[in-house]
Amino acid sequence: MEALNSRNEKRSFYKIVFSLVFPMALQNLINVGVSTADVVMLGKVSETALSASSLAGQVQFIMFLILFGLTSGAGVLTAQYWGKKDIRTIEKVMGITMRIALVVAIIFTAAVLLFPYKIMNIFTREQDVIEEGVAYLRIIAFSYIITSITLVYLNIIRSIERVIISMITYLAALIVNVALNAVFIFGMFGLEPMGIRGAALATLIARIVEFIIVLCYSQFINKDIRFHVRDLFPHDKLLMKDFLKYSFPVLVNELVWGLGTSTVTAIIGHMGKAAVAANSVTQVTRQLAMIVSFGIANATAILIGKTIGENREDRARLYAKRFIRMSVIFGIIGALVILGVSATVKDYLSLGDEAKTYLTFMMFVMSYFAIGQSYNTVLVVGICRSGGDTKFGLFLDVVFLCGISIPVGAIAAFLLKLPVPAVYALLLSDEILKIPVSTWRYKTMKWLRNVTR
Repeated sequence: MEALNSRNEKRSFYKIVFSLVFPMALQNLINVGVSTADVVMLGKVSETALSASSLAGQVQFIMFLILFGLTSGAGVLTAQYWGKKDIRTIEKVMGITMRIALVVAIIFTAAVLLFPYKIMNIFTREQDVIEEGVAYLRIIAFSYIITSITLVYLNIIRSIERVIISMITYLAALIVNVALNAVFIFGMFGLEPMGIRGAALATLIARIVEFIIVLCYSQFINKDIRFHVRDLFPHDKLLMKDFLKYSFPVLVNELVWGLGTSTVTAIIGHMGKAAVAANSVTQVTRQLAMIVSFGIANATAILIGKTIGENREDRARLYAKRFIRMSVIFGIIGALVILGVSATVKDYLSLGDEAKTYLTFMMFVMSYFAIGQSYNTVLVVGICRSGGDTKFGLFLDVVFLCGISIPVGAIAAFLLKLPVPAVYALLLSDEILKIPVSTWRYKTMKWLRNVTR
């Protein structure tokens, strides 16, 4: 009888996991599809356009990481309060998150519109790349504010197991983006070819479509969690204290990781267009290979957070062990995907011989990097954060990314003048170095805490 119950419990568990992971993995695939469309189409235009869009996109990347940090920290509270079925507190958390996100988006919009050349100079010194990047930024900046609203809303309701709407929203945006990319970039239906400006305009319109869908869903369909303007300024000091306690370390963590990743991109950007173009393709391939692993990490945070909120700690431990096993399996699958598509993308894109040489080695490095990232992401983003252990991820990135891989990679690039492949391997060493420490943290069980009031 116990064995039967165990089988039923496992079947129920994996059924729930699949219902969460599948739409989130599909959402990740859709998001990667947007990036892939830009890479493929701009790669057909020129290496300069491809490099410029990749470098200019770092600004939005950093903003997204801040917003992801905010919503991940908020998710610690919302998932556990969802386990307690405390709907009103979840609505207040959404309001607090939305207010901070809007401030962040306004700052990024102003910075990009006022100082586009200075921002592009951070990433490259090649004037033709800078000019193309500035043209991209001047259009895409107008999407930042509406994107922040969309992202916060979708990520918060994802914490309460509402994941289908995100998939639908981003699928609609993908269709719009890809179709308009072709029209604007290459000049179809009598329009003049716009190149990189066309990619930016297509993305802006796609973001508007996302916002409209989310607005309609929040007003007419979602009856569980409602956004109230008054919640932008809630009078709940204890909740604000909890929000800052659990969200701020995650926000700083994501910002440190984002700045670190952008620093890696900037170091590569100063090693030539060929290295930038090869890295752009490699990063999109990594995102494609990691879609399931990232979905598992998000499902981990939702399910374990909810379970802790229900005061079922033994079951939370069991779930964590299963999610770790899944992270390793799908990390290896992701590595095989990266190695498998290496030759295909190299032959398809209009890259120079030097860029193709770099691409082969970068794909190899990214394959083992993906295994480490899958494992660490599930542990940090999924397990540790769901239990309120939000400072550990910050510690990992400060020590291994900012303290080891970036300084060593920068020394290799600018002082020792090592070749691009050697520099790349050093810059992407952090995820492998983190594994022993993250494993130790998991085994201490210090991450398992109920943070609700």
